[in-house]
Parts: sequence; structure tokens; C-alpha cells
Amino acid sequence: MNGPLPRRGRGPLLAGPRMASTSLPRATAHSPKRVGRGTQSSSPARRLTRQRHSSEQVPPGPEPQADFRSGRWLQEGSGGDARDSRQAPCAGMGSRHRICSQEEAVMPFASDSDSGSVDLQLGNLEDIKKQPSSLELTDSDISEIPRLHRESLTDTSRHLTHQGPLDEVGVEQLIQSIQEFFNGELKSELEKLTALRSLSSLSRTLPSEETAESFIHSHIADIVHLLSTLVEKEPLKSVFSPGLQEVFITVADFSYQDVYLLFGSEDRADLFSLVTKSVIALPSIKTLTHPQEIIPGGSCNSECLYRQTFQAFAEMLQSLVIKDRHLENLDIIFKHMDPWLQSDKGHERERGAASMTQVLKCLFKHLSLQLPVQFQRLGHLVAQMALLCGDPLKEVAEEAAEGMHYLLHITLRLKCITYDRKNHQSLKRAVKKCRELLELYNIKQFYSCPFRIAQVFEVFLNSNELYQFVMATLDGLKKLKHPHMQWSAGKLLIALVKNAQSRFEKVPEIMGVICALLSTISQPKVRQQITKIVSLFMSRPKYTDTVIDHLLCHPVPYERHLAEMWRTLEVELPKMTWILWRLLRKLQKCHDSGTHEKMAYVAVAVTDALYEVFVGNRLRAATFRLFPQLLMTLLVQVHHTIGLTMSDVAIPSGLYPEQEVSSEVTPLCFAIQATKTLLLRTFCWQEFNIMEKNKGWTLLEGKDCHLQGVSLLANALLERNHLLAHKVMYLLVPFLNRGNDKHKLTSVGFFVELLQSPVAQRFPSIYCVARLKDWLLLENDPFKILALRGLCYLTRQKEMREDIKSLLPYILDLLCESDEKIVLLAIQILLQFVRMMDFTTLTAMMRTLFSLFGDVRPDVHRSSMTLFGASIKSVKYRDKKGVESQVLDSLVPLLLYSQDDNDAIAAESRQVLTICARFLKWKLPQAVYCKDPWFINPSDVTTICKFFKHAQDENF
Repeated sequence: MNGPLPRRGRGPLLAGPRMASTSLPRATAHSPKRVGRGTQSSSPARRLTRQRHSSEQVPPGPEPQADFRSGRWLQEGSGGDARDSRQAPCAGMGSRHRICSQEEAVMPFASDSDSGSVDLQLGNLEDIKKQPSSLELTDSDISEIPRLHRESLTDTSRHLTHQGPLDEVGVEQLIQSIQEFFNGELKSELEKLTALRSLSSLSRTLPSEETAESFIHSHIADIVHLLSTLVEKEPLKSVFSPGLQEVFITVADFSYQDVYLLFGSEDRADLFSLVTKSVIALPSIKTLTHPQEIIPGGSCNSECLYRQTFQAFAEMLQSLVIKDRHLENLDIIFKHMDPWLQSDKGHERERGAASMTQVLKCLFKHLSLQLPVQFQRLGHLVAQMALLCGDPLKEVAEEAAEGMHYLLHITLRLKCITYDRKNHQSLKRAVKKCRELLELYNIKQFYSCPFRIAQVFEVFLNSNELYQFVMATLDGLKKLKHPHMQWSAGKLLIALVKNAQSRFEKVPEIMGVICALLSTISQPKVRQQITKIVSLFMSRPKYTDTVIDHLLCHPVPYERHLAEMWRTLEVELPKMTWILWRLLRKLQKCHDSGTHEKMAYVAVAVTDALYEVFVGNRLRAATFRLFPQLLMTLLVQVHHTIGLTMSDVAIPSGLYPEQEVSSEVTPLCFAIQATKTLLLRTFCWQEFNIMEKNKGWTLLEGKDCHLQGVSLLANALLERNHLLAHKVMYLLVPFLNRGNDKHKLTSVGFFVELLQSPVAQRFPSIYCVARLKDWLLLENDPFKILALRGLCYLTRQKEMREDIKSLLPYILDLLCESDEKIVLLAIQILLQFVRMMDFTTLTAMMRTLFSLFGDVRPDVHRSSMTLFGASIKSVKYRDKKGVESQVLDSLVPLLLYSQDDNDAIAAESRQVLTICARFLKWKLPQAVYCKDPWFINPSDVTTICKFFKHAQDENF
């Protein structure tokens, strides 16, 4: 450098930028003294001050001091002449090297129990001034919320001092030199600083100088390009170079004149990112190279130089929001700072938090909001700052805590001017709830607990801001590496969702992020917190189906993290049944719908989800309560899935992107395992063992024997747990006519077996006999079989016989069916009612039975003869003549079948022959009853023939 640079007049800073790193060592104070001309307190212990990186004086005025550094010494610039302390050089350094004031004061932090040490105590909130937009919101409506102090911009804007007023010629010369800088290459440090200070000097002539104003607005792109070039060429550890500080100061000078070099276009946004990175991304102050390596002979330590750089950066940020009446600039600043607030490096998070806090503090002190408000990221900002309050690095947490202090004030004011006239009472309730919550905690404790922050801010956030809050916190969960920070984020979400769960509107998007996040969280405790959040949403009837739908839309079998979530749902007892019922209904709806080419994927997904829920056993009470519905629905699902593979399921596109479904995974295996687990979790161990010993599960899985498996399970339940069986019976009454044939068959099959219980007689005829009649008339053999089996059971109940008697004509018609089971069951029922039949019905039945003699189905053959014999016995004396001819006609066939190879048929024939002989009052020869074949004893044949010839002659 060729010589000392001209001194630049600087006005006071806006809000006193602080150190970015509170962990940096403080300069030793010479004496404790009271500082801050506008700060008054009842005692030194209650006057909380802040270390200012700027040694310039803050304009007088009330300011709520919020410092949350427990046990730390808090420092602030002395009350002496510090108006232009940046120009006080370090020993042996030029005036271009600005340093910190070495004259400082220290004061201990107030006691933790001193809840009145910070203005945020809600005893001062009644003084919020009403704006035209505040409508009828009175002081009493928002009483006891901290006052938002205002300062005039004219009092706090920088005092623009010059070496002398620039005339028109001076402005022209300044413009000419700046143009040369645009066109040339700035090689030396002196040229760079001269260019930057020339730009600042020109900015101070605004708005009085039209020439300067015209030049600046027409060369914004050149100015931005020049600044970008200078920043890019700064060395990596540019904390030791004055150039970077001068860039920040230049940007601030322009911002004070409403010329924003960092907003408005892509190149300006790039410049903003560049200057932010140049400070935040600096190495930790502990690792910065000693300045003598870059600046020979320098005596200023790295801490002091770092403070100056950060001071200038903080002032630049504050200059952007001092006139930010619509908060649009705050929105842009936060967008650029957000990545640094989430950095993996502690010193970067600390600088980001300190920068954001300085912005919020400045905005708070000069808050003058006007509609429309452009800041649309309040929920995101609150979440990010709250997360930092739980940072494991103490310095970061303390910086964020102070930022939350100012943000709460800003939020309150923001809501007061933007609330809808219709929501007047809602705002009053929110303010009251905020006051009540804050009164519960000491202020320092409040800001050190993220979940308490969520409780307080939640009352002011609308549905969109709540969504931002949740999404930002979930994003933080994904990026945060420290277990404590992840745990804090989980607590934060739980507190918010628990208190505001009814006001969310974008739950599908939230659930999508949560499901994608599960596999990335390694901490079991954090996964439990995520499960708790999902449980809270699921417990709310408004969101239950939405949450379930998202959880179901994943490949089955569920991967271990999603399975763990189903197993560990944390739901209060009143909500358990509701959640399980909604799962059940989704499966039932699949059964109720018409027949489709493919099974709905949701049916398989729900079945697997039910299995995981049963395994976890967290919803035990609801499982017992809904056992009948669960059991029958799962049995129906088993019936629907018999013989199906996953290729027969309508799997949503993209659900299995990487690989095809394993052939070992079938819809049936999910249904069977869910049914087994249900029995075990409801203590149906004996029923389970019966199914195991009798191969019941194999029967259930068979296409032709499924109903046998259903009957086996129903009988096991009736035998071992009749109370539970009766509950299922009552459930099945409205369940019987639902869905397609598979649905009805399984339901009817179970219901029919339960008709063996004496409880069945309590049912009105319309619910049992009438239903059985309907099934009897269906052109469906399985339904006819089940109906006949049910009638067989009901015939044991004397009270039901009269109703069943009316069905005899329909049953008689079934004797001609081709299905052997139908005929046998019909004969079995008719045997119970043969004595109750009228003569016409009896003779008609006997004719039908006679036609079945010699049926190729041995059981039908034998049973028809049995019923024929019973019919003969039941003929009344007066009607004997009417059936005598039928009896005579049956003698020869019966005599021949007595020699049948089937011993049972032969024995039954001889038995019926005896009945016929008694009816005719004949005494059959003993040869008729001989079991030996006739060809062995031909004489027996002769005896039998003679007897029948003689009997026939006498009869006619």
C-alpha cells in the first residue's frame, strides 16, 4: 500500500452487531460500569447487556435485553466516546484496519430464578399500539404481552458524514473514477478499497443528487459485478483482509438509501450467497492462521479481526431490514441463511444463528409493519430457530434463544395487524393462551426447551405455517447428525402436533415425508418419537384415513421400520377402537365391492398391517372388542386369496421399482398369519391348537375344503369359548348378506355351525329360518348344503321345529339333487319330521325315496331306505290302505338289496323288510335274514320265493 487511505465517516450502527461466536474470549475489562445510555434498570443484576462488535453507540431508547447465557460474563462497549471506534487503529496498523474497542465493561448474568429479568414477561404486553389494521383489538384483549418498543428511523439511520459536501463537479469526478474501476482491473489492495469507498461516498449523495441517482440505477449490474469479483478474489481466510469488510459496508451504505444490491435479480442473489458464504464458511476462529503470516508486523489478534469482519456483515444484514415494512427482505435473508443454520459444523451454525438473531433484533427494534406482509415462511423460521435452541453446542443454543425472544415479539405484532375481523375472538384466545403458557416457566427455561417454544408459538401459527414448521423440523431430523438434536426435533414435533393437531391441512404431504424419513433415522428413541407423531395424527378422526392410506401404500411385507411403526403405535384407549375399526373397514370395503379381475392392493396391505398390529399388541383392548369383526373379516380375506399370487393383485405402479415380488409372498400367507396371530393375542390358544392338530389351516387354504376349515374353527370356538362364540353369532346376523359369494359363504359357514348353540333359539325366525330358506332356494349347491346343515342344528331346538316344518316341501324337492351332500342332509332333516307329515306329503316322499333304491351313491341308497322305513312306521292306521301298494312294490327291491355287496346297504334292506312285514302283518321266513349269499344255500331261495308267492296270492 502506498499511503494511508482517507478516513471514512461512519454513523452509529443500527442495533449493535454482536460477536458471532460467543465462545470467543472476551477482552479484559478495566472496570465494571453501567453502559447503554437508554438502558435503565432497578439493579445491576437485572440489567442484561450484550457484547457489541461495533464500538459505535446505539441511539438512546428502551430496549428489552434478552440474554440467556447462564453463568457467563456479559460485556458491552463502554459509555465513552465510541462513536467512530472502528477508526481507532491497532498499534502499528493503518487506519484501514478497523478494530474493536478495548475498553469494555462486564456484568454477571441474573439469577435463573429471576423470572423478571427479561422484558418478555407478559406483564408489559398491554401497550401494543393499535394500528388501523388492528380493528377492534383492544388493549385488554392483548394485555400482559410484552411491549414492542419502537424507534424512529431518523434517530437510528446512519449519520452520513463526509469530509465536505460534494458539489456537482465532485460528483462527476467521483462517477468518472468509479467508471474507471468498472473498466479496469483492480490489482492492489489500495485500488480495491478506493473503489469500494468511492461507491459508498456516491451512495451518500442520494437522493439529493439526481446525477448520482441516475448513474447508480443505470449501473447496478456493474456495481454488483464489481462486488462479486472483489469477494471472489479475496483469500480464503479473508478475515485478515479489510476488503471483505469494505464490501459489507458498501452494501449497507446503499441499503440505507433504499438501493438493495443483494435483492432483485439472479446476479444479486448470487452476490448475497457469495458474501454470506465468505463469512459463515470461514474456519473456526480457533484454527485461523495467525495474522502475522499474512500481514507482517501486524499486532492485532485474530479474534479482534474476526469481530470486525462479522460486525460489518451483521450491520449489512441489518441495513436490509431496517425499512422492511412488508418483511419481504426478511424472507430473502432467511432463505440465504437457512442452509447455514442447518450446517453440520458447529461454528457455522453459531454464526448463522448469531446473524439471524441480529436481523430479528434490528427488525424488532424498528418494527413498522404494513400490509400486505410478504413474509410467508414464519413457520419455517420458528422451527429452525427452535431446533437451534436444542443445539448441543451451548453457544448456538444461546444465540438461538435470544433470537426466539425477538421473534415472538415480531410474531405477535404480525398477527395483530394481519388477523381477520372474523377471527377476533380467536386471536384473543391465542394471546390469552400464550400468556398462560409463558407464566408457567421461567423465561430462560422456556427458551431452552424447544417443546415449550412449540407450545407458545403454536397458538399464533395458521395451518400453512404449522405445515412449514413440521416440514422444516422433519427436514432437520433428516439432516441433523447429533442424537441430542434429533431427539430435540422429535420433542418439538410432538409438542406441536399434540397441541395443534386439529388445525393441520396438509397431512398427506407430512405423512409422505415421515414415511420416507423412517429408514434414515438410526436412533430408536427418535423413531419412537416419529411413531408418536404418526399416532397423534392417526388418533384424530379427521386424519385417520389419510394417515392409514399413506402407511398402506408401501410394499408388503413391510420393511422393518414401517413394521416397527405399526407394532409400536401409541394411542390412547378411546382412540384404539376407532383406528382398528378404520383398518377393518378398508378391508371390508374390498370384500363388499363387486368382482374384479384383480384383488385390490389395499386388501393385502391392510391384512399385513393388521398382522403387525397384532404382533405389537399395543391395541390389545381394541382387538378384544372387535374380535368378532376381525375374525370374520380375516376369514373372508382367506377365502378371497385362495390360489392367488401377487401377480393377481392390482399393485400400484412404481410400488416395487427395484425388483419383482418374491414368488414366496402370496396374499394368502398374509391372511393366514394375521388370523393365527389374532387367535393367539386374544388368548384363543385351545382353538389354535385344535386347528393345528386337525390340519385346520390347510383346510382353510384349500379351494374345495375352505368351508370345512371354517366349520372346524367355529366348532372349536363354540366348544372352548362359548361366550366369544355367541358374540360372533350376533355379529354375523347383519354380516351374512354382505359382499360377493365368497364373502357370504364364509360368513354363512361360520354362522351355521354356531346354530348348534342353545342361544340360537333366541333369534327370531326372520334372522335364522327365513335366512336358511333363502339360501335353500339359491341355485348354489354350497349355500344349499349350509342351509340344510343349519336346519339340522335347529331341529334340535323344539321351539324352532314349527318354523322349519313349513320348509318341508322345499326340502323334499332336494331329494332329487345330484349333489350327494344335499340329498343326505335333506333325508336327515326329513327323518326328524316324518311323524309330523300329512298323508299327501308322506306318500309323495315315499315315491321319491323308492326311486332312490339302487342309487349308485351308497350313502344315498342306504339313507333313502332308512327314511322309507321310517315313513312306513309313521303311517296312521286309517291311511294304511293308501300306502299298501307302495309297500308291496318295495318288497322285491328290498329283498334283492339284502344281498348287496355293501354290508351296510344289505343290513338296512333287511331292516326295512322287517318294517314292511310288520306293516303288512306278515311273518317273513328266517331265510330272508340270512347274511350268507343265496347261491350257497339254494334252498333258502326256494323258501323265500314260495313265501312271497303265497303272500301275493292271499293279498289279491
